[in-house]
Amino acid sequence: MLLLEVLIEHAALALDRPFSYVYRGKKPVQKGYRVLVTFNHRPSVAYVLSVTETDKTVAQLEEERGFSFSEILDVLDEEKLLNDELMTLVDEIAEKYFAPRISVLQAMLPPSLKPRLSSLKAPKIAYEAYVDVLSDDETDLTPKQIEWLRLVVREKRIRKKDFRSDTILKTLLEKKRVKLSYEEKTRLVLPEFREQKPKSLTHEQQAAVDAIWESSDSVYLLEGVTGSGKTEVYLTLSEKVMAQGKTVLMLVPEIALTPIMVEYFSRRFKGRVAILHSELTPAEKYDEYRRIARGECQVVVGARSAIFAPLSNIGLLILDEEHVESYKQDTMPYYHAREVALMRAAHFNAKVVLGSATPSLESRARALKGNYRHVRLPHRINEKELPETTIVDLLNPMNLDRESVMFSLSLRQKMKETLAKGEQIVLLVNRRGYSSYVSCRSCGHALKCPNCDISLTYHKEDGMLKCHHCDHVEMMPKKCPECGSTHLSKQGFGTEKIEEEVQRLFPGVKTLRLDSDSTKVRNRVAQVLESFRKHEADILIGTQMIAKGHDFPNVTLVGIVLADIGLTLPSYRSAERTFQLITQAVGRAGRGDKKGIAVIQTYMPTHYAVTLGASQNYETFFAKEMAMRKIQQSPPYTYLIGITLSSKDEDTVVSTAYALSESLIKEIGSVATILGPTTPFIPILNGIHRRVLLLKYKKIEPVAPAIQRVVATLGTKSQVHLAIDVDPIDF
Repeated sequence: MLLLEVLIEHAALALDRPFSYVYRGKKPVQKGYRVLVTFNHRPSVAYVLSVTETDKTVAQLEEERGFSFSEILDVLDEEKLLNDELMTLVDEIAEKYFAPRISVLQAMLPPSLKPRLSSLKAPKIAYEAYVDVLSDDETDLTPKQIEWLRLVVREKRIRKKDFRSDTILKTLLEKKRVKLSYEEKTRLVLPEFREQKPKSLTHEQQAAVDAIWESSDSVYLLEGVTGSGKTEVYLTLSEKVMAQGKTVLMLVPEIALTPIMVEYFSRRFKGRVAILHSELTPAEKYDEYRRIARGECQVVVGARSAIFAPLSNIGLLILDEEHVESYKQDTMPYYHAREVALMRAAHFNAKVVLGSATPSLESRARALKGNYRHVRLPHRINEKELPETTIVDLLNPMNLDRESVMFSLSLRQKMKETLAKGEQIVLLVNRRGYSSYVSCRSCGHALKCPNCDISLTYHKEDGMLKCHHCDHVEMMPKKCPECGSTHLSKQGFGTEKIEEEVQRLFPGVKTLRLDSDSTKVRNRVAQVLESFRKHEADILIGTQMIAKGHDFPNVTLVGIVLADIGLTLPSYRSAERTFQLITQAVGRAGRGDKKGIAVIQTYMPTHYAVTLGASQNYETFFAKEMAMRKIQQSPPYTYLIGITLSSKDEDTVVSTAYALSESLIKEIGSVATILGPTTPFIPILNGIHRRVLLLKYKKIEPVAPAIQRVVATLGTKSQVHLAIDVDPIDF
């Protein structure tokens, strides 16, 4: 009989401990397998941590340990889910982020392999059946059977689905003229890209490659202005690594950027590239994951979760646009792909390259301290000029256009000139939907989400009100639910309204829109980008996803419709986000042979994030923002841990939060600053009340034991849910 220690599938802090089961079945089982068990009187999937043989009976074990043992219902795998490196990584991530190990496993694995009950219904291996020749002997066959046998002989093999007569096939099988064979088929088919030879590097690109390749450092910050050719540096380094028989992991921050990066790598390394991102179907993810695990590719390109790709012998990990916040997971476990990349690189003694035109302050500070090697690409390819930039003050009546409340005179005139020349335009507004809120003109009632108490956004495309936080959806009412008035006013604007305004001002102009609503339709992002690249539309309108990494040679005008949306948010990162967004958006203009122009509309024209973003002046921004962070004692001068407490009962969550704050001040008040409890920007989410505490500290060692005790005590309370976010993006 075998004694198994397992982790149960439920990602609760209270359940982050082994549970014991016995197994007397015949299927082989070992550490790293999934098993089906009964837990809390329900079937659950568990992950095996250890297997030991025992001579004791179940009764003896129960008497010895003081609890009853259940039997494993079934063994679900025939091989380990993870290699040794990834199994070690699970423990490292769980320890750093105070996360249940099962939550890390569920983040790592594709739907078909997750230790979760739903995985049993997820896609498995797909096979294609073929008919192969065993003998061309035509004795005792009817003319029709001979016809089909001769077809198989001539073609050498045909697919079973192409064999139109099941009766004839059955006869040929029985008479041993043919046999059936099965081959695994891949459900993801990448486009056929023409192979491309390496381009000649500029002097600066070659210097960057040499600096990274010839150095013994492990982490590099590749800081290059927009259009400086960072991608070609990635490709050249990858080629060198692959020539050594090692593998490459290439991460991009957005799904929108994955297709173009796949194309770059596929053209250079034909047949050796796999992709992993959330737009793949579960079946495609399963196939790609197994292909990577079998060692059938040398490069993996993907978004955040691709950091867990089961590559062996990794030589290079690249994070393009490393500053983008989507590299940080916003649910348990709250890992950052950059930190996981450093963990994996340490295991393989690999190099990590962090690329950006606007590095995060944390990465730039680490580079200044010497923790990262700093490599620069200060000029655009072929010395192309940066776009000519204009800041338009929306508070100045002289700049306003009587015909449009969204576009200034300057931006509309530049759009008119650009379209007349047959060139393309990118318009950015970092807000999706049509109107950001709806209110009643008669009584002032604002339509809010019933779950989150946040204003609902009106989406004209489907005539619905939507919550952008919990995905609540309701029909747009014809009357005010409070007073019955029909005078409902739609205020603010988003991508939908901008698109409508463009079509009103410039009739006949073709537009495309790209925002997170677009990503709900499979492959829509790639289709929109490719269509715009082929100049099938004149204007691309979108949110921040259009500001990063894209190369549109015919785009000569970028308009940022409202640059200061993010500056009003209560976050220590608001200035950094705004600067990065403006810099990245401006960089989309003038990447071809024609000069680029950027127009930035703002109500805060003198804010340093706006002025320095417009001039692409990272050095001055870095100095100013670091001075602000030092005064605030915000990262990178301190580290943060955010603790979110949530409960259906507001009184319970408030009293628990205050009690926790007091105990943390007593325990670690001398080595950490405890702020709160405070009410977060979104106080109610999905009907659950929330309170937050923020810990600021210089070293984790004296703080970690206190957090572990919080997990041990509060993690077991059923009335209060605890979430711990190490290095939170927003608090």
